[in-house]
Amino acid sequence: MKLKAQKEIFTKSLENEYPVEEVNSFFFMLTEAFFKINRLNLALNPELEIDKSQFEKLESALARLTNHEPIQHIIGETEFFGLIFKVDRNVLVPRPETEELIEWILEDFSELESGRILDIGTGSGCIAIALAKNLPEAQISAIDISEKALEIAKINAEINQAKINFIQEDILKTKALNGNWDIIVSNPPYVRELEKKEMHRNVLEYDPPTALYVKDENPLIFYEKITKLAKTALNPDGKIYFEINQYLAEETEKMMQKYGFNTELRKDLFGNFRMLRGEIN
Repeated sequence: MKLKAQKEIFTKSLENEYPVEEVNSFFFMLTEAFFKINRLNLALNPELEIDKSQFEKLESALARLTNHEPIQHIIGETEFFGLIFKVDRNVLVPRPETEELIEWILEDFSELESGRILDIGTGSGCIAIALAKNLPEAQISAIDISEKALEIAKINAEINQAKINFIQEDILKTKALNGNWDIIVSNPPYVRELEKKEMHRNVLEYDPPTALYVKDENPLIFYEKITKLAKTALNPDGKIYFEINQYLAEETEKMMQKYGFNTELRKDLFGNFRMLRGEIN
């Protein structure tokens, strides 16, 4: 079968599920990942043929996309901050907004030498590993409650040749953070149950719930606990960085100020308050 014909089938099958441009993007992400064939290859060679096994691989991916499985899960990896990360159902797929949080940290600590960084709720390890690659002298530890998430994070650290100390721990049960830190960073669960109606199926059905959701009645539970721990665990001039719920930006900032932090909010590329930095008065 010609690849061009398969593309037409692919587009027709998904046109009611996704925007056309997104479908095209999915198709070429798959052909590049599976067969090393990109958009330009097909444009230059419109008669390009695929064999039966290649056809079956694309058909399987199409069925999974029809069920709204994330393209990153189908491929098995994603790019984040210029690095490749393995992802599956046990970790959140890293998002562009989180890259902006890392950029903010690097702006503040571009000349950090042998500093100590703690990533709380590391998931795939994307924050810790991106920081390790850009701050090679830093000593970095990363905590997560999920053993399976830490298995993925350790693989990602090996893939990207990053040295991270991974720790399995429930931060809500932690009484104190071991050691003193120059940077504490976290992208904890922050989506309230009431916000589920805004979520796409590929998030609702495939991302790990424990990494996403909090109870409506106590949505800042992780932020408050981490802020309390950070107050005694940060070195002088140390800072804490959060990715936050855009709908709770003011409440999160006021909570941090209550614990004695000077704060700054920042918007993400979509214009939403998504990042919060704190340092002790």
